[in-house]
Amino acid sequence: MKASECIEFLQQMLPRLRLRWPGFRKVRGQVCKRVRHRLQGLALADVAAYRAYLESHPAEWEVLDGMCHITISRFYRDKGVFDFLARQVFPEIARMVLERGEKTLGCWSAGCASGEEPYTLALLWQLYLKPRFPDLTMRIVATDADAAMLKRAELACYRYSSVDDLPEDCLTQGFVRVEDEYCLRPVYRDEVEFLKQDLRFIVPDGTFHLVLCRNLAFTYFDDATQSEVLRKIHDKLRPGGVLVIGSHESLPQGASGFWAWSGKQGVYRQMDRGDGYHESIDHQRR
Repeated sequence: MKASECIEFLQQMLPRLRLRWPGFRKVRGQVCKRVRHRLQGLALADVAAYRAYLESHPAEWEVLDGMCHITISRFYRDKGVFDFLARQVFPEIARMVLERGEKTLGCWSAGCASGEEPYTLALLWQLYLKPRFPDLTMRIVATDADAAMLKRAELACYRYSSVDDLPEDCLTQGFVRVEDEYCLRPVYRDEVEFLKQDLRFIVPDGTFHLVLCRNLAFTYFDDATQSEVLRKIHDKLRPGGVLVIGSHESLPQGASGFWAWSGKQGVYRQMDRGDGYHESIDHQRR
């Protein structure tokens, strides 16, 4: 299968999965390699034969969808984002939660892959924020569509390449070295609940003060699905809650209900419901 044939195939098939080709340009090699292996496993001659196979075997669409899951993750990915969360976001929303008489700060990590992102939140909270807000607990819900990734997340053991961006105290206090892996201590694992959910179709129960949806919906999903996901996230956020997207992503055209707390870091805050102010993100950026 030539690279050009795979690209044409993805451009045709991705919309059927509510995905968009531009998000896959830089990772097309990874997806094409998977498709190539799938063709070999099915003893199909080319992508034309695979198209026909998809039409005659509807269950195969789920297999193709799984081949399009991009799982690039590590602890403290994008240092500036997590520094901003620890320094400004967590203290601000913790004070907000306490002022409302609430006892739990709720977080949702959407597209959590093998757990590095939600576990980073747990480490930051326990090591840096909990001593300042001893009356608060943190609830972290982490969701992903890939069962294999979630299984790895629950094991919570990682190669050094996954943890080497962490601050030194997070690494030394948060992990135990087991042969050539770093295993997260149970006290940090216990704060995270993992759920198998596909963000395109389902979201977790409850509401949250902080939602991280980075390098997923606003990169790979098609325009209509991006807007739909953003509406769902808005409804899941508590008033004044915070949304974090990828630092190289942007919210859908015409998005409203948020203001840019740090556009550079992809951090947005929900406008208080009922304040009568709903300018679009595009307008705020001008």
